[in-house]
Amino acid sequence: MSDQHSDPQDPQGAADGFGDDQQEQPTTLTEEEVLAKMAEQSDSEQPDDDAASVEEPVEGTVEPDVAQQLAERTEDLQRVTAEYANFRRRTERDRAAVVDAAKASVVAELLAVVDDLELAEKHGDLQGPLKAVNDKIRATFTKFDVIEFGAEGDEFDPERHEAVQDTSTGETKVIGTVLRSGWAMGDRLIRTAMVIIADPA
Repeated sequence: MSDQHSDPQDPQGAADGFGDDQQEQPTTLTEEEVLAKMAEQSDSEQPDDDAASVEEPVEGTVEPDVAQQLAERTEDLQRVTAEYANFRRRTERDRAAVVDAAKASVVAELLAVVDDLELAEKHGDLQGPLKAVNDKIRATFTKFDVIEFGAEGDEFDPERHEAVQDTSTGETKVIGTVLRSGWAMGDRLIRTAMVIIADPA
């Protein structure tokens, strides 16, 4: 009867046992493979620098340098706007002054004609074409707010009246005789009135 148990010296059984031991034995890594695995683990554990460096912007906040630049630009814009507004006011004021000066200059040139027409009226010669010219000139004066002043009995004003003679005896002085009418355009004095001072009536 043959022995069913395998002999420890059986080459076939020894070969089978060797195979089982080889499968259970851990695999030996080379030095290069060990270093490579350590490098991979280090990379996986290291945080992402780019992700860490980028901060999520907080809603409703502005970077300090951006806010400062915005404030500076706003201040510059406000200053330029104010300067432009002042420039426009100065330009309009200067233009109005030039226009008024031109009108006053024309009126001053026409006063000599008006004086002759007044003299003609006093002598009864202001008739026909002369009267039409006088009426047109005075209508134009009224249109441009040119007024005549200096009538007998008015209070004497040294800034508007030029006295050539003073016949008054008291402190109160009025215009006794008008030698030449005065003219003004609005607040602008074009010509003083030439008068003789007298006492009130």
